[in-house]
Amino acid sequence: MTEIRAYQKTLPKERRYKIGDLLARIDLKRSSYYDECERMKNPYDKYVNVKKLIMEIAQSYVVRDRYTAGYRRIQKKLDQRNAHLAGETIRKLMAQLKVQVAIYNQNRNGKYSSYRGTVGKTAKNLLKQKFDETQPYKVIHTDITQTQLANQQKVYISVMVDEGTKEVLACQISDHPNRKLITDTLDELLQNLPDNARPIIHSDQGWHYQLPYYTQKLADHHFTQSMSRKANCLDNAPVESFFHLLKTELLNGRPLVRDIEEFKRLVNGYIMFFNNIRISLKTDGLSPVEYRNQQLAA
Repeated sequence: MTEIRAYQKTLPKERRYKIGDLLARIDLKRSSYYDECERMKNPYDKYVNVKKLIMEIAQSYVVRDRYTAGYRRIQKKLDQRNAHLAGETIRKLMAQLKVQVAIYNQNRNGKYSSYRGTVGKTAKNLLKQKFDETQPYKVIHTDITQTQLANQQKVYISVMVDEGTKEVLACQISDHPNRKLITDTLDELLQNLPDNARPIIHSDQGWHYQLPYYTQKLADHHFTQSMSRKANCLDNAPVESFFHLLKTELLNGRPLVRDIEEFKRLVNGYIMFFNNIRISLKTDGLSPVEYRNQQLAA
C-alpha cells in the first residue's frame, strides 16, 4: 500500500490522483488501506497473542494497583494454556508490557514478639523444620504479626496457615494482641476444618499459646500442640512466609492504611486472592484451594 504513495510522488502533479479515487478504482475500502499502512509501519510481532495472555494473567494478579506475578508464575499459567516459552523470553515480554513485579521490603512497624518466658505450658517441637506435609488439615501453623496504620495505631494480625496447601484457614485482626484475638482465630479455624481433622497446631512460644484457655481448647478437639524453639523464627517458616508475602504484596510501598476497618477490608480481600487465585510452584502451579480440592479428591 505504501507503494501507491511512493509511485504518486514520482508523477507530475497533473497526473497525480487522490488516494480516495485510486481506492475506488481498485474497489478497496479506505479503512483497509489505512490498516495496512499502519501494519507496514509496525512489523509483525510473533508474540502478539502471547502478550495478550501475559497481560491477562498479570492483571489477575494485581494487588492495590500493583502487579505481583513474577515470570515463573506467569510461565506456569502459560504452560497451563499450552503456550510454552523460556523464562528469559517471558521476562523480556513482561518488560515490554511493563508488568514486572516491584518488591518493597520495608519494616516501618518494628517486629512483634509475644515471648514472655515460660508463663504456662510449652510443647515439644514436633516438626524440627521438616515442612514436607502435602496433605490438607495435617499440620497448621499459627502466629501473630503487627503493622501500623496512618494514625500511628498498631494493628495485629493472627492467622492459621495449612502447611500442606498454603491455605489461610483463619485470620483475625485486632488493635490488641489479647486473648480474644487468639480465641477468635481458633474459633474461625474450627469452623473451617472438617469434623474428623486432627492436625498438629504449631506456634512459637508466645505467651498466648502457653496459657490454659488455649492449650485446653486444643486438647478438647484432639489437636496436637507443637512449638518452635525459643527465639527461632525458622521453626515456623510457613507462616512467616505468608506474612512476608502479605506485607510485600499488599502493604509495603503503599501509603499507610487510614483506619482498622479499611485495613480489615484490604487484608480479607488479599486472603481471598491468596487462597483462590494466587498460584504457588510448591503446589503444582495451583492456588491453595485448588490444590486442597485436588488432594482431597485423590
